[in-house]
This record gives sequence, structure tokens and C-alpha cells, in this order.
Amino acid sequence: MKARTVVGVVFGGMSAEHEVSCASARNVITAMDQGRYETVPLYIDPQGRWYLLEQGDLGSDEIPRSLPEHKRVLLAPDRTKGRLLGYHKGDFRKTVDILFPVLHGPYGEDGSFQGLCKLYRIPFVGAGVVGSAVSMDKDVMKRLLREKGIPVPRFQVVCAEDRETISCERICGELGLPLFVKPANLGSSVGITKVASPEGLRAAMETAWRYDRKILLEECIQGREIECSVLGNWDPVASLPGEILPRHDFYSYEAKYIDKEGALLRIPAPLPDGVIREVRQMAVDTFKALCCEGMARVDFFLRGAGELLVNELNSIPGFTNISMYPKLWEVSGISYSELIDRLIALGFERFELEMDLCTSRRLPEASPSSQ
Repeated sequence: MKARTVVGVVFGGMSAEHEVSCASARNVITAMDQGRYETVPLYIDPQGRWYLLEQGDLGSDEIPRSLPEHKRVLLAPDRTKGRLLGYHKGDFRKTVDILFPVLHGPYGEDGSFQGLCKLYRIPFVGAGVVGSAVSMDKDVMKRLLREKGIPVPRFQVVCAEDRETISCERICGELGLPLFVKPANLGSSVGITKVASPEGLRAAMETAWRYDRKILLEECIQGREIECSVLGNWDPVASLPGEILPRHDFYSYEAKYIDKEGALLRIPAPLPDGVIREVRQMAVDTFKALCCEGMARVDFFLRGAGELLVNELNSIPGFTNISMYPKLWEVSGISYSELIDRLIALGFERFELEMDLCTSRRLPEASPSSQ
């Protein structure tokens, strides 16, 4: 019998999206074919400590913030795998074949975790360092897309050290009202405020600066919110699009994860065939422009009869039971479990190609069979 692939599902993390990550990880682990995979839950607590958990530890709605010390582990390289060692004694616990990050936000979705895997030469699922970093930073993301001719909403960037020189009246005059204030490096709508007046802008910026020193001020687009999933490495494909209809003032964290009636999802979105083709093509173009691999969800605004603007790309989209990424693939003909299979296969594919690259100035001699 063929040995099962050992998949380390990494979740939690030092991010304001910690709880969303935990919910996503439960779904990913549940969807894995236990005949093909041995799943290893690897929890990172809010202080950055790693724990090796059992699947039974994920049964409750919330993982305890205080876990026993004997569950703490260190990740160490082991040729082309990852070795988990006990934190205190350094004793061997487990070897994983590939890591599946379900880490949302900083220190997990921004290239930090991906860089660790690259250094340790451990296969992992999803975008690499560059794709993760530029997709996490909304400022860099939008500038790259604009450079590629992909339309995005009008925005301005303000850093915390410039707070004393900011003119709220000028910004509101240039971007119009209402407008959105967002931390540059965060997701799940954490820290976002919809501002209706110049007087409210200052407080909204201070809220966003609690999460990031760089924030975006962005025009409010009056239009439909469309989402599309992308899958692949160098020849990616896009799902059918879906639509979000928020029942709150906007698609806030509360509307996404707390209020069960916070939004209506239309899957697939009722759109003309021509618009569907344009959404799917622009989703793939965005994925490539941002150097992504594996998976991503691209979020759009559809203004008027057919003007599409890219709001953002999520390189590690949500996998909760209400998340659009897997739901859009299901309606496009790929089941949740098959989606997990493909993502793992894509991670191995990318890793094997990278392992063939030279890491020395001197090229290896050609084998006789290749001459």
C-alpha cells in the first residue's frame, strides 16, 4: 500500500485574522481524503509559538489560547521535507512532506512563512514569496496592477509618520465621499472604516494605523461586488464568478464572519456571458501580474453596465464554510476534496521545478544521456 502524504496544515498566526484562519483550517482538514493524506495540524498561537495538535483539538469552536508546553514544536529542515522537533527536548515528533498554510494576514500571507519554507527547502501550497508579499500590500498590489493596465479604484497612501501634515478636507475633495480607509497589509475587512465626512476621516485613519503604519484611502465604488477563484501555477484557470450582496453598510468583518445573515451570496453570479468571460480573463491576468501560484481569489467591483475594477487579490483565500473560494470551484465542477488534491499537487509541482535550479555559480556537467 502506498504511504499517505503527510500534510502539515499551518494555521492561527500572529494576525488580527487569527480566528478566521482557525475556522478555515478545520474545513481544510475535514475535506482531506484520509486515505491519501495524513493531516498534521500545526497551530501558531498569537505570540508566534508553534504547537503540534491532534485533530480532536480542533473540535471546539475556539482553540485555547493556553496550550500545554509538551505540544510545542520547532520546524527544522530535513532535505526535502520538514522535521518537527519538541521545543524543549529537541526530540523527534513528526516529518511532514508538504506544508499547507491557511494563515491569513501578516506573518503568514505576506511572504514571511513562504520565505521560511524556501530557506528550509520544504514544499508548500500557494503563492511564493513575491506573489504573497505584493498581494498582501494593497498599495504595491494596486500600483502593479495599474502598471499592467488593469483598472483599480482611485486611492491614496498615507503613512503614520505623515499624520500631522494630512489635510482631511483635501483628501475628501480628491477622492470624494464616502470613502474607505484600510490598513495596507491586512484582510478580512479588519480595521476598515467607511467614512462619510471629513470630520470622520481622522478617527478612521487612527483606527487603521493600529494595524499598519501604511494605510490606503480609497474611493467608494457604487457597484456590484464580484469574486472569482483562480487555480494553477503557470497556466492558471478561473472559476465561474460569484456575487456578494452585503446586508450591512459594506462587507465588513461582522458581515463576513459574525452575522450569519450579514450577506447574501449568489453562486454563480447572474451576469451576461460577455461579462463572465471578462471577469475570468481579468482574474487570470491579475493572478499573473502579481506573480501568484497555486490559488487566489480576485475581488472585483462591477460599475454600471460592464466596467470592471479589481479591488484586491487574496493569495490565501478563506476556506471557512461560507467562503467563496471553494464554493466557486464547486459550482465550476471541482469538489472541495478535489480542490485540496489539486492545490497539494501544484505545491509539489512548483517545488520539484525549483529544485532543478542551480544554486551554485558553476553549472553542473551534463550527463552522457543528455549530450
